[in-house]
Amino acid sequence: MSDSITDQFGRPLRDLRISVTDRCNFRCRYCMPAEVFGPDYAFLPKDEILRFEEITHLVQALAPLGLRKVRLTGGEPLLRRGIDDLVGLLAAIEGIEDLAITTNGVLLAHHAEALALADLNRVTVSLDALDPEVFATMNGVGAKVDRVLTGIRTARLHGLPIKINAVIQRGINESEILPLVRMAREAGVVMRFIEYMDVGETNGWAMKDVVPMAELLETIQSEFPLEPLDPTEPGEVAKRYRLSDGSAEIGVISSVTKPFCRDCQRLRLSADGKLFTCLFAAVGHDVKDLLRHEASDEALRSFVSNLWSQRSDRYSEERGEGSPSKAEMSYLGG
Repeated sequence: MSDSITDQFGRPLRDLRISVTDRCNFRCRYCMPAEVFGPDYAFLPKDEILRFEEITHLVQALAPLGLRKVRLTGGEPLLRRGIDDLVGLLAAIEGIEDLAITTNGVLLAHHAEALALADLNRVTVSLDALDPEVFATMNGVGAKVDRVLTGIRTARLHGLPIKINAVIQRGINESEILPLVRMAREAGVVMRFIEYMDVGETNGWAMKDVVPMAELLETIQSEFPLEPLDPTEPGEVAKRYRLSDGSAEIGVISSVTKPFCRDCQRLRLSADGKLFTCLFAAVGHDVKDLLRHEASDEALRSFVSNLWSQRSDRYSEERGEGSPSKAEMSYLGG
């Protein structure tokens, strides 16, 4: 069934991240700072955003090339009306083995049952702090952490496995590392810590604000001894550990201090139909025109195969070597 394709470094295409909207109900500083994404910010017009049938057509066309994982992102994907309908369409595609959604969790309690019934495989929740004041400051809109925790509990009640992602910034939320680990133990969820990355051009990133992987692990091990775990699959971005008592799995994503570009198998699709071969790419490649003109599966596969075969991205390994400006994470999905 599969006619797998590889890029310039022999990396296959296995994972497609799909941004279904560029809008979000949070204004996190590391992604959509409020002073940039304010009330007058011009988001994408509705007619420019890919329709569900267009997204489904592309995924169906790419499955024979070896695509196995699809993640729905944003912006905030649960803002997209009828998102469970898209989940159902994608879940039915032969060859897609892992279908997930990444959300800030505020709307998760409302959507969890419908997503589970649509055959979503799992949910990743972005949760950077448990302290109400720290959480409110980081999300930029004063959102309540209790709503996110209720969403996590509701999703688990409906049988959805949960991973929690926390971006740790120096001077902002280092104090939340151990509370988040404790919560993961109690809630039965996977906890992942992410080094603060220089995605986009608006978040004011500086290396001094990064809490490195080694420091993250040292902090965790001050209370919880860790045991390393083997990767579950090639191209896995997180270094995985388990607490020595077996009560929880912890992961650390070290894009800044220990890049993993050479194993990256991810293609990203923006909400308006541009394909990005790297999270840090400056330019996307328009596939919407093909989709709007009802191109054949063969034409779509040819377009993506040509794009992927020329791919040589390894931004995190080359960081600081005069890289061009980058698209915003809220636009192309994390």
